[in-house]
Amino acid sequence: MASIGSRHTRPELVVRRLLHRLGFRFRLHRADLPGRPDLVLPRYHAVIFVHGCFWHRHRGCSNCTTPKARSDFWSNKFEQNVARDARAARALRRSGWRVITVWECETERPPALERRFLRILLPAPPTMARSRGPTRALVLREVGRSRTTR
Repeated sequence: MASIGSRHTRPELVVRRLLHRLGFRFRLHRADLPGRPDLVLPRYHAVIFVHGCFWHRHRGCSNCTTPKARSDFWSNKFEQNVARDARAARALRRSGWRVITVWECETERPPALERRFLRILLPAPPTMARSRGPTRALVLREVGRSRTTR
């Protein structure tokens, strides 16, 4: 288990590339925040955790299996992971952060993930007039254009 990396995983890289392509800028693994979120978007006061379905127990997911050997050890370990995730999310929400959890299996469907990020992170149209960040209309237009040119 010591050789299993917690940073720069394939699902995390997928999310990072997607957010960067949409025009969002972020910081990685800020140790001063509870739970050390994978991505922090300070401008939007949002944090993103990219969770592996196996380690963080994504309910209803086919990747969420339990090893047959040493089942007591594994169930205890998984319970601790889920409890730690909940504590970190609760502490961040109390501090005013928006907490977004992206599951490993969701990174296999980038268009759906893209729409989710735009819906959560970008403001509603009436308040976008003076925004310095990417606007919903601009991003959707660019995303549509990039899909037709591929």
